[in-house]
Amino acid sequence: MQQLNRYYRRSRISEKKFREIIKYFALDLTANRTAQLTGLTHKTVNQIYLKIRVRLAQDCLRQSPFSGEVDVDESYFGTRRVKGKRGRGAGSKQIVFGIYKRNGKVFTEIVPNVQKKTLQAIIRGRVSLESVIHSDSWRGYNGLIDIGYPKHFRVNHSADEFANSDSNINGIESFWSYAKRRLQKFNGVKKETFNLHLKECQFRFNHRNEILYRTILTLLKKYPL
Repeated sequence: MQQLNRYYRRSRISEKKFREIIKYFALDLTANRTAQLTGLTHKTVNQIYLKIRVRLAQDCLRQSPFSGEVDVDESYFGTRRVKGKRGRGAGSKQIVFGIYKRNGKVFTEIVPNVQKKTLQAIIRGRVSLESVIHSDSWRGYNGLIDIGYPKHFRVNHSADEFANSDSNINGIESFWSYAKRRLQKFNGVKKETFNLHLKECQFRFNHRNEILYRTILTLLKKYPL
């Protein structure tokens, strides 16, 4: 009788084989390479990878609110842009807003724009009022003091200032660099799955000091596929 797979219910894949897939996923191997190593079809591994990413994204949404010193920033993902346009408003790129707790975890969310009301709504839902917020000088961060955040420090990127005696946003910018480098290996991510890949980057970054294989198995034991 086949052993019950505690991590992937109603699956014909043995738990031993599934652990092997998780090991290769944790090592950040592509679905194609994992299929070669496990003897499974590329389609099967792709489906499992997708389901795992859904669980990682769901876990990211369960993060506790941020407190202490935090960086806030937006970044643009994608290769296509309108000719002559850069930075904010760079054509059809995906806009992502991020919050980073100093020496801690990051939270990301795809946003439709970088207007003040959009960014403030996420900050109010994810950052406690006693926090110290660091940002650049983008006008979307104007008014944080007015909505209850008395400690807001800024750096002026438009004046080539990337740090000053009061502030920097190096933490969140290091995450953007990590995420973009990692996503490059996929040679383009479909828009409909971009959020799952983004959340996978967030999950990997947040658990960077752990043995990722064990962390994912613990998560899937609690929330099986």
